[in-house]
Amino acid sequence: MPPELLEIRPAAAADLETINDIYNHYVLHSTCTYQEEPSTRAQRAAWFAEHDEQHPVTVATVGDTGTVVGWASLSRFHGRCAYRFTVEDSLYVHPDHHRRGIGRALLVDLLERAGRLGHRQVIAVISADQLPSLALHRALGFTDAGCLRGVGFKFGRWLDVAYLQKSCPNAH
Repeated sequence: MPPELLEIRPAAAADLETINDIYNHYVLHSTCTYQEEPSTRAQRAAWFAEHDEQHPVTVATVGDTGTVVGWASLSRFHGRCAYRFTVEDSLYVHPDHHRRGIGRALLVDLLERAGRLGHRQVIAVISADQLPSLALHRALGFTDAGCLRGVGFKFGRWLDVAYLQKSCPNAH
């Protein structure tokens, strides 16, 4: 996708229905998330409220209409205070818009935001069978940090979870 057609901006409450629709597709059809029941609008609103300036949610839009085709977020990695400089990334692209550079653009933007916000490490928690997501993260400098074997169970099978991490630019 030509870069001039793609815009990444902070998400707004008006984007939540589309964000939820994109995410719920993966809940129902993929091991990208280990959630098994679709999120409700109320759950998505609560999730959005948990994100703040230090933990942004962004959307990728295309064309003159500003159609949301993907979203990304930085979330707290762990609730304990000592982890406050570490975040976990999430990104999902609408299934009709794969292989167009949207995921890469969202992740590049997230990493730049993480550095500007003073985060030290970005952690990716990815189902080990999600080879495109693993490849994308590795291509952008994430390194393998570990694998938990057989900890997820979805669609009748046991799944491994890969942990990858990347130091942020300008990390303190």
